[in-house]
Amino acid sequence: MSPSEFSQWRPHPWHGLPSGKEPPLHVNAYVELTPFDVIKYEVDKASGYLKVDRPQRTSSQPPALYGFIPRTFCGDQVASLCPGAKRGDGDPLDICVLSERQITRAEIIVPSRVVGGIQLLDRSEADDKIIAVLEGDLMWDGLTDLHELPKILVERLEHYFSTYKIVKGVRDAQIKVQQIYDSEYASRVVNAAIADYRTLVSAQKAN
Repeated sequence: MSPSEFSQWRPHPWHGLPSGKEPPLHVNAYVELTPFDVIKYEVDKASGYLKVDRPQRTSSQPPALYGFIPRTFCGDQVASLCPGAKRGDGDPLDICVLSERQITRAEIIVPSRVVGGIQLLDRSEADDKIIAVLEGDLMWDGLTDLHELPKILVERLEHYFSTYKIVKGVRDAQIKVQQIYDSEYASRVVNAAIADYRTLVSAQKAN
């Protein structure tokens, strides 16, 4: 690494890290949650540090590493791919990464290969979850499409995202799993989120 490539300060994980080596299929995942977490953590948008969002109310835990793709944003273009969505959820694009070996740490960058996704409609907002595998994983690296995963694993992903926003006093999280899609459709979603991010940054610079 040359001195010009070295950052003296910690880059913001959303804005300061690259989306990946070859988006939309080869992307970076910045991990906020591991399969061992029963607390919902997320990156604080202002500081870039991980913060506690809420304790999980149910016993469900994420079936995979969970985080987001840097320099993405769920805005109008992502919403246009989600029937019934009035807008994107206003966050970076979420991603789950499968790994044979246990990864127990968060706040790490995981090079990932996209294999599909889950289309969620969350109270009229598009809230897609991209599904990927760890680059070079000894078990999952040959996987090319989400439909090649064991059915039970896909069911666990669906169940987790259908229930992870249940909080005290709310029985219905108002989240609908609309479809499970393949890597080709997932590529469209990733590209849309990258385009939405560029629009967001351009608008902020104009102001």
